[in-house]
Amino acid sequence: MNTMTDRNIDLFERASQVIPGGVNSPVRAFRAVGGTPRFVQRAQGAYFWDANGQRYIDYIGSWGPMILGHGNPVVLEAVQKAALDGFSFGAPTEREIELAEEILKHVPSMEMVRLVSSGTEAGMSALRLARGATGRSKIIKFEGCYHGHADALLVKAGSGLATFGNPTSAGVPAEVVQHTLVLEYNNLEQLEAAFQLHGKELACLMIEPIAGNMNFVRASVPFMQRCRELCTQYGALLVFDEVMTGFRVALGSAQSIYAQAIQGFKPDLTVLGKVIGGGMPLAAFGGPREIMSKLAPTGPVYQAGTLSGNPVATACGLATLKEIAKPEFWPALSARTLRLVDGLKAAAHKAGVPFSADCQGGMFGFFLLPELPQNYAKVMTSDSGKFNTLFHGLLDRGVYIAPALYEAGFVSAAHTDADIAHTVAAAAEVFAQL
Repeated sequence: MNTMTDRNIDLFERASQVIPGGVNSPVRAFRAVGGTPRFVQRAQGAYFWDANGQRYIDYIGSWGPMILGHGNPVVLEAVQKAALDGFSFGAPTEREIELAEEILKHVPSMEMVRLVSSGTEAGMSALRLARGATGRSKIIKFEGCYHGHADALLVKAGSGLATFGNPTSAGVPAEVVQHTLVLEYNNLEQLEAAFQLHGKELACLMIEPIAGNMNFVRASVPFMQRCRELCTQYGALLVFDEVMTGFRVALGSAQSIYAQAIQGFKPDLTVLGKVIGGGMPLAAFGGPREIMSKLAPTGPVYQAGTLSGNPVATACGLATLKEIAKPEFWPALSARTLRLVDGLKAAAHKAGVPFSADCQGGMFGFFLLPELPQNYAKVMTSDSGKFNTLFHGLLDRGVYIAPALYEAGFVSAAHTDADIAHTVAAAAEVFAQL
């Protein structure tokens, strides 16, 4: 037994008595990789320390929000000041307007934005708005894309193109997902056929432009262009789920990358989270004024939240967005992430381990496969046993990556060249064992 995990084991056993599975979000339980989850005591910069005082280089960053690193002094000061003024009011504040204005400044596809408290809430609300705005019920999503745990979106692919999805969770009635059509990511043939069969009944197509819940898989430019064209042709809304990619892969989010490749490209609705809250519970969804005006109180589509626009969360998010909007920020973050990815690829190649990786901005992903996969089925052919060995090998060397082979990783502005070098060297040692 590794004595370094003693207190983590004690805490996990204690947690398991009072919290289902010992965790408040399933992936934290280490079920996919085995072993005992690390209970975090504190974090600073690019590191966190577990219950035994063991330090780890953190490549999760709260699953994306900590783009500046933990405890950034500018953000910390903003949060402390806001907390002194009050935790929650249930009434409007000026800072909500300031945060909305800051978001809209960088994401021009949106003219209005509604703040909520979680990515699940934002995705669920955007879906309701799309249905309310179009008067239609059916939706398209893609296998391997995760849009939160709202019932209508917890689905896997049906048995054929003419059939709709099946629930992937107990407690979700089949009739709730009967209007959800699940297609293969990056599959143009399926996309065309789905619109031919159901186009006039579709409220929206919802997609992660860079899927971060099958590790890191980009929608190809031709595929994304066709998504846009078909939605326009059939009157369905194109909904970009940028909870993970928003302000993480570029200042203008993933849609700005596609706009560079596709003339006039923009989604109809955008879902944001993670970075816009800077680590606090905050998310948003937005789009053109005409669509957003259909939300209550100006329209018939109802959405509400006690903690929406929370004054402490908006302070955290606003300070974060202002920091990442500085001109020198993105070139530095992108270069740092690319150094990590290139280093890992070189180390794997030297050890003769099948390996592929990709990155954008401060988000990255890798696969124990010789080529980058383009869809969920291919992602799942990655060697899970080897990944588990890699995960624990890195963990033993003070490097914390996602405890599942289908989750993306994140680099922050706080990661140093030394952190990257240590990570690559640790990976090289583990690759030699694979």
